[in-house]
Amino acid sequence: MRTLLISLLLAAALGVAACGSSDDTSSGSAGTAASTAAAKPAAAACDKASLPLKSSGTLTVGTDKPAYPPYFEDDKPTNGKGFESAVAYAVAKQLGFAANEVKWIVVPFNNSYAPGAKKFDFDINQISISPKRAERVDFSTPYFAAPQAVVATKGSAAAGATSLADLAKAKLGVQVGTTSLDAVNASIKPSSQPQVFNDSNDTVRALKVKRVDAIVTDLPTAFYLTAAQVPNSKIVGQFQAPGGDQWGLLLEKGSKLTTCVNQALDKLSKAGELERLQKQWMGGDAAPELH
Repeated sequence: MRTLLISLLLAAALGVAACGSSDDTSSGSAGTAASTAAAKPAAAACDKASLPLKSSGTLTVGTDKPAYPPYFEDDKPTNGKGFESAVAYAVAKQLGFAANEVKWIVVPFNNSYAPGAKKFDFDINQISISPKRAERVDFSTPYFAAPQAVVATKGSAAAGATSLADLAKAKLGVQVGTTSLDAVNASIKPSSQPQVFNDSNDTVRALKVKRVDAIVTDLPTAFYLTAAQVPNSKIVGQFQAPGGDQWGLLLEKGSKLTTCVNQALDKLSKAGELERLQKQWMGGDAAPELH
């Protein structure tokens, strides 16, 4: 039956070809070529040997310095400890790389999403996915979604806030280039412009010396700051950033590696590995919701 069907189909195809023009024949050939290309297994393009890397045989990963907990431990991304270090090595393993085949380089936060060529294969540094940044770089699918949090010193007026409106008159600080600034302006709507600092060190220092009443950062960082960096401080509360605050691995615009990184993250997500790493490294007591 199968042989008869194939014969009938072949005869019909020859009849159509005989009646068609040369343009029809050409179109058919192009269609066949396209179908063959589309049929190529996506996995083959993501074989380790096929990956378009910055350095052959090495996966180059970028992040900022200093690298803080709970994302990195001891300021050493290479040790695999901390949420983002662990995620990077988990992605690397999915792509076929051993730990000693991963190279870390320092990339300042603002430089990571600047337009142009990159020296890394991907960067991991609590970088929020946004349409504006996506015009200049590629983002992977999200590996984490973070709420924003307000940190203040105990006893200050800001520390007693129970709503976002209570913070409107406070002097607020944020790190430059982060989505925290957008979150402050959209959700808290402060009466004075938030003070913007060059990096996380300057932001924390401003809180310590009371140059600002409170700072706004992502919730996991807030847990670390109150536990280890800013004595006598507290998390006033957490709130959702407008449109959500999802973090993605950042790649060069148009990178052929983006699809493969997404496949790796998808496997890690379905296996429950991203959730496990989040619980291992990002645990903490719940902070009150601010509305």
